[in-house]
Amino acid sequence: MSEATKTPETSPADQVDVLVIGAGVTGIYQLYRAREEGFSARLVEAGTGVGGVWYWNRYPQARFDSESYTYGYLFSKELWEEWEWSERFAGQPEIERYFNHVVDRFDLRRDILTGVKVTSAVFDEPSGTWTVRSSDGTEIRARYVVAATGNLSVPFIPGIPGRDDFRGEQHHTSRWPKTPIDFTGKRVAQIGTGSSGVQIIAAIADDVAQLTVYQKDADWLTPLNNGPITPEEQAEIKANFESIRDTLNTSPSGFLHQITMRSGLDDSPEERQAFYEARWNGPGFTKLTEHYMDMLSNETVNAEWCAFMADKIRSIVKDPETAEKLIPKAHGYGGRRPPFGTGYYETYNKPNVSLVDINTTPITRITEDGIETAEGVEEYDIIIWATGYDFGTGALNRLGVQGRQGLPLKEYWADGPRTYLGVATAGFPNFFFPGGPHGATGNNPRYAGDQVDLVIDTIVHARENGYDVVEVTEAAEEEWTDGVNNSKMSSFLESSYFYGGNIPGKPVKQLLNPAGRWALMEAVAAVKQAGYPTFVFTKAETTTG
Repeated sequence: MSEATKTPETSPADQVDVLVIGAGVTGIYQLYRAREEGFSARLVEAGTGVGGVWYWNRYPQARFDSESYTYGYLFSKELWEEWEWSERFAGQPEIERYFNHVVDRFDLRRDILTGVKVTSAVFDEPSGTWTVRSSDGTEIRARYVVAATGNLSVPFIPGIPGRDDFRGEQHHTSRWPKTPIDFTGKRVAQIGTGSSGVQIIAAIADDVAQLTVYQKDADWLTPLNNGPITPEEQAEIKANFESIRDTLNTSPSGFLHQITMRSGLDDSPEERQAFYEARWNGPGFTKLTEHYMDMLSNETVNAEWCAFMADKIRSIVKDPETAEKLIPKAHGYGGRRPPFGTGYYETYNKPNVSLVDINTTPITRITEDGIETAEGVEEYDIIIWATGYDFGTGALNRLGVQGRQGLPLKEYWADGPRTYLGVATAGFPNFFFPGGPHGATGNNPRYAGDQVDLVIDTIVHARENGYDVVEVTEAAEEEWTDGVNNSKMSSFLESSYFYGGNIPGKPVKQLLNPAGRWALMEAVAAVKQAGYPTFVFTKAETTTG
């Protein structure tokens, strides 16, 4: 499937009911729902193809760590039955093909503009519309703007001195070139060992002459345990669309996995060890979402699970010093977003792979030829930045959004995001951001899909009642934001990217709602049933033309 996207007919100041920003899993579904409800709609995307994070992240072995078929769309049984995922956890090329298939299958491509980077979105109060401009001069006026820009779209690179001096290649995992990089015989440094970093390390180790991994914080990585989906499994998946859909749509985390509804302390020590072994050998997020119900909250159970994993690491990694570097000492399981890998620990047994703990051997600068630490300069041909994202607010703060009285969203959120249900913010009428900050934790397409449905249902309600402008109340925003920020349910460390703790100078605030998807679903159902009392609906002072 070609990634080329048809360019819709546009005038210098095109006008639509709904403008969607971002062609990822959320934006594509938002465009589909808008079209299904009879709205004129357009989608603009900064990249030259669709897929969002799965367009940009094309590094070796980039792949799902949610089961493939649980990540895909659930709005069409026909789509479910005709698309066959080849692996339990599909790789980036297959994922990108899937999104291209979806936009063609439902004739969405005719309303998608690619290569359009939004530079400003300004609300006009008299008409109740937004004017959105891009770097290439595109200008679109829209009644509603939906910024489906996602949480993982703005790469972060730490401000290490000398980065621009390096004469070799540099690549961030989320801005990987389409042309494959030849690692053969190269000296490679990788900075960062998060979810992306652990995938690429194992993928390139056999090709490079030398791979040095610079690690800041060890994470509790467990095996992904990927594998092909057999013909028998394919048939079972297709035959059980309704039951799988219903389970995913009612799951607290958007997965098929079910939490083990007993305390770890209810089992004997021998039973717990067998349980931990089963989790270790299970697929993906089962380590978290099929664990004991009190694994995150009971220090004894969490510590024992961590000790089990530490013993696994020591049994795999032959060098004791390297093994200890790979075992987290500062947090238990759930303190950070758990990564999953294939052959990750085994990679450190290769003679051409080494691990540097930058807490004890900090990087002082990037030189023309490599990386300087207190121990000297190591020369490299390629530096890989696996250093994560400006999570949650990063993309939204870069859109140039201005609400009532020209108030910039970035200024309004200077002390952290303020939202209602993770989709709207007071003072910015007709502006929504499903899949952004204050959404639920879990399988992203499931909770973001809940938010997309809320956005569409809300603007349909406005249309049916003759209103042009929709705005969340300050009281509703304050209550939801306080609930997120004051929640005691989060197990994540404040230094994690879920709090923005990885970005220097960024306010340390909850960026996802730790109460989870059930809390979001209940709140959404309540506001719909009550007739949207947390929104103010009005008519515009003037008409657009």
